Amino acid sequence: MDMSSGGVAFALSHATLEGKITIAVLLLFSLVSWTVIINKFRQLAKAKKRNGLFLEYYSKVKHPLVIFKKGRLTKLQGSPMYDLYYGGCEELTTQQDKYGTDKIPNHGMSAVRIALERVLGESAVGLESGMIVLATAISGGPFIGLLGTVWGVMDTFSGIGRAQQATLTTMAPGVASALIATVAGLMVAIPSLFCYNFLVTKTKTLTMELDNFAAHLETVFITEYLREKNGSAAADDIEDYRPGGHRQEAEPSSAATGH
Repeated sequence: MDMSSGGVAFALSHATLEGKITIAVLLLFSLVSWTVIINKFRQLAKAKKRNGLFLEYYSKVKHPLVIFKKGRLTKLQGSPMYDLYYGGCEELTTQQDKYGTDKIPNHGMSAVRIALERVLGESAVGLESGMIVLATAISGGPFIGLLGTVWGVMDTFSGIGRAQQATLTTMAPGVASALIATVAGLMVAIPSLFCYNFLVTKTKTLTMELDNFAAHLETVFITEYLREKNGSAAADDIEDYRPGGHRQEAEPSSAATGH
């Protein structure tokens, strides 16, 4: 088929300056959208693969901090689940160093919980980054195309009015060149729509898995590292530290000293 005789080629050859500008803007928008789509597909595929690798390692260890003590592992970079685990372990060891023991009190565990929530939020934002571009392409692409079409039809009817001659031959090139802008707008919006729906579903799945793992990790930390209260005076919950993180020793009682 000779494309030079097709409707698209005919419309483009008769496009006005305004129509060409509109199509150029939509083409740029399409390139940006496809760049985001490709990057998001690669990001989510990498995240899923690295999450699976991390869970494989995590399921084989007997101690929650084994993987953390190996330092940052390059092979697990790009895994949101590994970032969540590493952030929680980092705060846990910070609290352990602060209190000088593996078992930390409840308010120390609260700091670990906050760290997990912070990393979880950052990971969710990272997974959703760029989606606003696709949402804008879906809603804005057809309107930009419609603007070009309306503008082109307006120019066509203005030309007919000036020529005072309304024939099909006179109207056809202008109308065709105007409609190509709408076609271009839909070509931007339709792929973005399908890819956006697919990516949103994948992102929600990964976010839900992260949320579940965060809850699991918090339970493990509480079970392994939360200090239980003393039955006598709840001294584990009320810690009095000197500057520098050392606990202030209690003054000996008169009964203990014999005075």
